[in-house]
Amino acid sequence: MNASAVLALLNLLASPPDTARIVPRDSVAGPVMTTLIAAVHSSQDTVRRRRKAIEVSEWYEQRLRIHRYGAYAIAPLFVLQSIAGEQLYDDPKNGPAWAKNSMRYGATALAGLFTSNSITGLWNLWDSRHAPGGTRRTIHALLMLSSDAGFTYAGSKLADEAENSADKRGEHRKWAYGSMAATVAGVTVIRFWPED
Repeated sequence: MNASAVLALLNLLASPPDTARIVPRDSVAGPVMTTLIAAVHSSQDTVRRRRKAIEVSEWYEQRLRIHRYGAYAIAPLFVLQSIAGEQLYDDPKNGPAWAKNSMRYGATALAGLFTSNSITGLWNLWDSRHAPGGTRRTIHALLMLSSDAGFTYAGSKLADEAENSADKRGEHRKWAYGSMAATVAGVTVIRFWPED
């Protein structure tokens, strides 16, 4: 390709799509440019299909708002539970009273928030099942449900046993931090994965 063909190509790519281009057939760039012009103009003339409207219930936005506020409240509770748990890890019976109370009330608050977010999230997942972005929402839901299960196991099964056994404390900590990691992964998926 010679310099005039390169300039013609650059001019074609930089120009508005509705500008006509005439390239003499007897020039060196004629056949190449004619093919390129046809390809560019045919792609620019293609009409994009509009997104299909998806109907959701009237309560979809309200449930989504409740779900988001619950998610924002979870982060400080994670921090509080981590700090209190570290205070109680070595000696849970003689640990500070504030840490014991924080673990008890923080776990109850987390259980309430996770229950609320599971209900509102699954309800909205079902309500928007025909909308684009279903893969992203489903992965988010699965990660959050696995986090629910991990916290339930850590709280209901391991919390009482952790007071008397160092092994169970270690297991409780692993399940709690693993569930926190699943929560962060779920939030990352829904927040940063681009919609379809």
